[in-house]
Amino acid sequence: MEKKTAVVSKDANVEQKSGTTSSLFATIVIPVAFIACVLIYMFVFGNPANFEGGDNANHPLPDNYLGIVYKGGWVVPILLTLNLLVFIFAIERSLTISKAKGTKNVAGFVRTISQKLNQRDINGAIAACDAQKGSVGNVVKAGLLKYKEMQNEPELLKAEKVAAIQKEIEESTSLELPMLEKNLVIISTIASVSTLTGLIGTVLGMVKAFSALATAGSPDAVALANGISEALINTALGVTGSAIAIIAYNFFTSKIDELTYSIDEAGFSIISTFASQHETAANTVRPHSTI
Repeated sequence: MEKKTAVVSKDANVEQKSGTTSSLFATIVIPVAFIACVLIYMFVFGNPANFEGGDNANHPLPDNYLGIVYKGGWVVPILLTLNLLVFIFAIERSLTISKAKGTKNVAGFVRTISQKLNQRDINGAIAACDAQKGSVGNVVKAGLLKYKEMQNEPELLKAEKVAAIQKEIEESTSLELPMLEKNLVIISTIASVSTLTGLIGTVLGMVKAFSALATAGSPDAVALANGISEALINTALGVTGSAIAIIAYNFFTSKIDELTYSIDEAGFSIISTFASQHETAANTVRPHSTI
């Protein structure tokens, strides 16, 4: 029992450390990404070489998209930051989910566990979990260790043993899955914020455009063009960031659902196998007890 408690404490410490690392990653990445995008906006997109007469207050050179994006105004670096953060956190979630799957195919791993249980090879199933690693392997291993413990527990009824195994699997799952979903909230937030930020830039650009039209005498063509450019560029960047964020969020959510289904499948196999084998053992012992 003391050994098991030590193992559980170690797993809890690992999960806590992983969560702290993930939070620290987000805390550092967001301001760094914003600073980087501001510098890119100022010195790359705003490079005087991208504009007529070597002055970024003039029109961009023909087909110079860097200069065109620069004309989007101060909202552009914010939108660039949101787009960059989507890619960064998408990569981070990809690595995390890939690690959670383990070293081998999850479906094959679940089949292996089922086969080992049918062969009553609990130690072999635990060894397969050690080889698999990842969140799926950790949850299944926790269930198998409880399975092994319940086999040597004569004082509990079968229903109580099954409930204990199920509870162990559920608790292990509740420790592992939050780490998979962490930072997804950032991606989902960007999906909404990016569109709204682009809309703000669009409104500001249209205000400038109409102000140029309202100028006494002939309209200010330069101001009018800049206002329209600002509106369209911010709209494009905002919609692009939102679309990518929505796709990324749905993709990672589906991957997490697949892992959850695999864990549930393995857990059901563990519980059903224990119940059937325990029932078989009970039926085998009963005739001897009546003699």
